[in-house]
Amino acid sequence: MRKRSVLIVLISLVVTALQAQSLYNEDALMANLKFLSSDSLQGRKTGTPENAVARAFVQKQFKQLGLLPFDTGYDFPFEFDSRTGEKIKGVNVAGWIKGKKDSYIVISAHYDHVGVRNDKIYNGADDNASGTSALFAIAEYFSKHKPEHNIIIVAFDAEEMGLRGASAFVANPPVAVEKILVNLNMDMVARADKGELVACGTFYYPQLKPYLEGISSEKVKLVFGHDDPEKYKGQDNWTFSSDHGPFHRVKIPFVYFGVEDHKDYHQPTDDFELVNPDIYKECVRLIIQAASRIDKGLK
Repeated sequence: MRKRSVLIVLISLVVTALQAQSLYNEDALMANLKFLSSDSLQGRKTGTPENAVARAFVQKQFKQLGLLPFDTGYDFPFEFDSRTGEKIKGVNVAGWIKGKKDSYIVISAHYDHVGVRNDKIYNGADDNASGTSALFAIAEYFSKHKPEHNIIIVAFDAEEMGLRGASAFVANPPVAVEKILVNLNMDMVARADKGELVACGTFYYPQLKPYLEGISSEKVKLVFGHDDPEKYKGQDNWTFSSDHGPFHRVKIPFVYFGVEDHKDYHQPTDDFELVNPDIYKECVRLIIQAASRIDKGLK
């Protein structure tokens, strides 16, 4: 009987491992990350030809994954004035997956970065090629596992210029704003060097925390923080640090997934080669589990 029990446990572990492996295409995750953070894209700065190449790549992935376009297509252009008064044009890319209910979950990541400075390319592998590549993996998962709610998958532009893309999206969303239940945003989700992926936002929206508790693996643990204003001050408070900020301003609940700042944050050394594939893949698995739980749990 003991041998049989051990065998059952082993089979269970194997099945669990296989399920984890099949959540998304891991090879595609790494290949997409490598391309988006390559020198050829010159840091993907908003308004540059290389940013347009990155955008075309996002569009291609959305089409291949079977995301539905909105009435105007996948592209959502917007315009804003830079700090120097220059008119800059950005483009968000959004598609959706039909669910069972007439409500929406917005899952987002920004695809732009800071470009070239002093002749050095800022490739932004973690910030935020990692989130964009993860966006494709999540879209793949929900395309294969029909969600309860409609899922909007959006790659924002001009995050690095003041959350401009997210602000434009929230100001003029493709669906009724009251039907958006939550924003799940990803920005820097690869370099969990200390084995922790942070879920920020449950201080403001504690109703979301039960869906996230207990999500962890041997390599990466999902932890909470960087939102309570009494504990986290200045730049250590992430409430408005990325594209979830504009959603929070209009009282749309959010969870922001990210890692602690590292020495390569906003440096020309934020390169693909510094990403630990096993850690990154595990972070994406945890985010998919979190998104699935929230989708199933929200009414």
